Amino acid sequence: MTLRQTVFAAIDAANAADPRHEEGGPVELLYGRRMTAEQERLFPDAGDALAIACRGQHVERWLLPRSDFPEGREGYLTWRREQGRRHAGRVMELMREAGCDDADIDAAGRMLRKEGIKRDPQVQALEDVACFTFIRHYLGDFATTQDPDALIRIVAKTARKMSPEARARALAEFPMPEALADAVREAEGAR
Repeated sequence: MTLRQTVFAAIDAANAADPRHEEGGPVELLYGRRMTAEQERLFPDAGDALAIACRGQHVERWLLPRSDFPEGREGYLTWRREQGRRHAGRVMELMREAGCDDADIDAAGRMLRKEGIKRDPQVQALEDVACFTFIRHYLGDFATTQDPDALIRIVAKTARKMSPEARARALAEFPMPEALADAVREAEGAR
């Protein structure tokens, strides 16, 4: 078993404890595997740090519920930052236990904390994988819970997080209503 596979197994074991389930198994176990599938499609030559960061993006996410933070945008952003720190710390711990080198451990931590997004190609790659995972696996169900104007704003925000290459690929790969496609195209000018 490679180091990558060893860390994947540790992340999967941690996420298998998720008490929340959807069709197919524990929520975060499925999310991690979906992230890996997207990473392999988008970045097939990814090194260990990026591959592991993708698999561990939501490691043990249920342990820090959104409800523990205040309502509203500021509460949401604080929760997301704290989740990023927690995910980074846990993945780094699992990588150390598996014997990964310090450079890869540090790189995965930076990616999971989103340090250097839009400037660091590896951090941006993780964000692109997360956006593709959201679009492919979660946007359809999520869209049914939103009014049309809110959905367009959410899709535009998601598109702004993506690299120009990922936005172009998303437009080519995912059929979407024209209003949503326009929101993705407009994100290019709003970077």
